[in-house]
Amino acid sequence: MQDNTSRPLALVTGASSGIGAALARELARHGHDLVLTARRAPELEALAAELRALGAGATVITKDLSVPGAARELAAAIERSGMQIDVLVNNAGFGDAGTFVREDPDRIDAMLQLNVAALTALTRAILPGMVARNRGRILLVSSTAAFQPGPNMATYCASKAYVLSLGEAIARELHGTGVTLTTLCPGATVTGFAADSGAESLPLFRSKLVPKMTPAAVARVGYEAMMNGKPVLVTGFVNKIVAFSGSVFPRSIVFPVVKLLLGDYAA
Repeated sequence: MQDNTSRPLALVTGASSGIGAALARELARHGHDLVLTARRAPELEALAAELRALGAGATVITKDLSVPGAARELAAAIERSGMQIDVLVNNAGFGDAGTFVREDPDRIDAMLQLNVAALTALTRAILPGMVARNRGRILLVSSTAAFQPGPNMATYCASKAYVLSLGEAIARELHGTGVTLTTLCPGATVTGFAADSGAESLPLFRSKLVPKMTPAAVARVGYEAMMNGKPVLVTGFVNKIVAFSGSVFPRSIVFPVVKLLLGDYAA
């Protein structure tokens, strides 16, 4: 375990790949030491070695946060170590494509545990220490999927809507505490998400007409928004339009657009 007496310490969940790994690299480049957690130890160890080469301290804690109680176990382990978390990046999550009636119930349970319950528990566990010290930054990774219902990815979109709602509310509660919370809402990104969720055939990920950002680009703007204390950031101009449209237009307009992105959702 690292002692963060001279450099701020950031905890990044889902750090083994994609946006999580990119955020860890961004934090290291800006002078943070890291606590990295995810299910896959080899990928975490490889990233930790990379970050140490950049001059950052890096601690690996292998943990499957989709298991009930795992987030609290992680927070307790960090507390026992004496480490103080200055930056919390709640990035871990996964999706699932297909109609709700055909979704695997066990996969739904794991998704909600990771995307919703673990994120909530870890934020609740780490936040009081930040408030007591009058400093800290929290980044919750949501999605443009949060701004409208998503037939063909119903559970995933609902979970990200929860993250956005929770993040905006807590950000308001934190005014004047010295702690800020930012909810990051990326759109389609070049990661393993589509393949892992079975969504690679959906137009959102397949079509070349839909702009896609790299994890590094998402991490860069996400880091800047977090350090500036911005409550919500939607990445990319087209994604901003999609998010705005989903929030203000009637469902009679929103659902046909969603169908163009997420495909035919006939059960």
